[in-house]
Amino acid sequence: MNMTTAISAYTKVGIESVVSSADPHQLISMLFQGALQAVANAKNGIKRNDIPAKGAAISKAIAIIGEGLHASLDKNVGGELAQNLSSLYDYMVLRLITANLKNDTAMLDEVTALLADLKSAWDGIRQPVAAAMPAVAPQLAAASNKVQQAYGRV
Repeated sequence: MNMTTAISAYTKVGIESVVSSADPHQLISMLFQGALQAVANAKNGIKRNDIPAKGAAISKAIAIIGEGLHASLDKNVGGELAQNLSSLYDYMVLRLITANLKNDTAMLDEVTALLADLKSAWDGIRQPVAAAMPAVAPQLAAASNKVQQAYGRV
């Protein structure tokens, strides 16, 4: 077994361990992070004129958004919010496809900004608000619950 194979196997086990021990909220956050990383890799591929790397990274980002984030939405429970997120994910996938065809880093930056905003909001709903702002904690908890329902996480 060469060193690259060993490192790859170790990394795979490490990732699988993290995924298997993550709660549903953490899994969504990990999907956002993976999509952000894939888009960054695509942008680097364009800058290096590495077409295969760019294509693979964009394909990975599309898969994470389409098969991960989009597919995890519960449109029956999440209502309008889930529908809006669904439309936004469709838009991001379209922008990624177009960026791939045109080698357009500005489109990748747009998708990055959208994903970063969503990840920040998603991660933010996990913050303990009751201790910091007890007067608004019930309203924030209700809003957090609604967002998590969009992903079928409550």
